[in-house]
Amino acid sequence: MASRAGLRICGKRGHHEVRDAYLRYARWLRLHYEFPIRLPVYLLPGEVVVTMSGDRCSASFFAPFDPTVEPYIRVATGDYPEWKSKHGRDNALAAWLKSLSHEVIHYQQWITTSDTWEKGVIRAASRMVDLYALTVDHP
Repeated sequence: MASRAGLRICGKRGHHEVRDAYLRYARWLRLHYEFPIRLPVYLLPGEVVVTMSGDRCSASFFAPFDPTVEPYIRVATGDYPEWKSKHGRDNALAAWLKSLSHEVIHYQQWITTSDTWEKGVIRAASRMVDLYALTVDHP
C-alpha cells in the first residue's frame, strides 16, 4: 500500500480566523517543505489538547510507531478570541502559526530520524514564521 503524502488542514471544528490563516500558511509550507507522509492538522474548538500521556498543551504532534498509521497534529483554538482581544489579531495569529510550525518541526524530525526533541524547536519555528511573513502578502 502506497502511503499518502502532503499537508492537510482539517479545520471545521476550529476557530474560523485560525483556520483561514492556517490554510494560507499551509499553501506556503507545501511550497517550501516536503511532506512525504500525509500530515493532517486537526483544529479543535477547546482551549487545550490532551495528549495520549495526559499532558495538556496548546498543540501536539502524534508520531506513530506503526508505519501504516499516519502522524497528525492537533491544535486547540478555543482561546484565540481571548488572545486576539489581548494582543491584537496579527500577534494572536502569529502565535498560532508558531504553534503549528513547532509541530511541523517535530514532524520533520520524525521523518528524518524517527524521533523528536525540543532543543532548538522554538527558534526554528520562529524562523519559519518570520520567513513566511517576509515572503508572502497578507490580507
